[in-house]
Amino acid sequence: MMTLFEDTELFMSGNRGTKTFDLPDADVMLIDTFFTKEESDYYYTTLLEQTRWHTYEMPMYEKVVAAPRLVSWFEDSVKKKDKAPTISLTPDLCAIRQRVETETQIKFNAVLLNLYRDGNDGVSWHSDKTATVNKNMIIASVTFGETRMFRLRHKFRKELQQVEIPLYHGSFLLMAGTTNSFWEHQVPKTARKVLPRINLTFRQVHREE
Repeated sequence: MMTLFEDTELFMSGNRGTKTFDLPDADVMLIDTFFTKEESDYYYTTLLEQTRWHTYEMPMYEKVVAAPRLVSWFEDSVKKKDKAPTISLTPDLCAIRQRVETETQIKFNAVLLNLYRDGNDGVSWHSDKTATVNKNMIIASVTFGETRMFRLRHKFRKELQQVEIPLYHGSFLLMAGTTNSFWEHQVPKTARKVLPRINLTFRQVHREE
């Protein structure tokens, strides 16, 4: 396992500036202190208390099980007429998105919020999928709260080492290009006693008419 950064203290803000990772078939960039501690504390508290979190059910081994985390989805557009409309982004989510779009010069129209309540919550190896025709999905990820380890592994080149990146309070991670097509990622569970973590992944959702 290749660990790119070492210390992972509770609610610690990173101080390593901007890093672009040299990974094949990927465009990955990290900005540790993307939001100030004051901004991060505000967004963490507000999102934790005011978001309508719900359980995400997923298929597993011919059963439907509850994912070990809570989620909430927001999107600018609405789905087809025969389905329920999506929930528009709140003013705080719009402000966070504006900061992300200013940095990346990329427009996003949806965001998935994940709440990792403690060390028993996590997400297994996967590449992001949504009901969209956008194949090479760009993911802009913002983290507030507990530092949790984010892992990447190549789908096809098993000789490549896995990469570990601790995502700090107020950090920003961009996965662009073919990253989502060639790499999987996870947030592993941990036996450590940890506080909640909120992660926002901004996306470009292009739905078929």
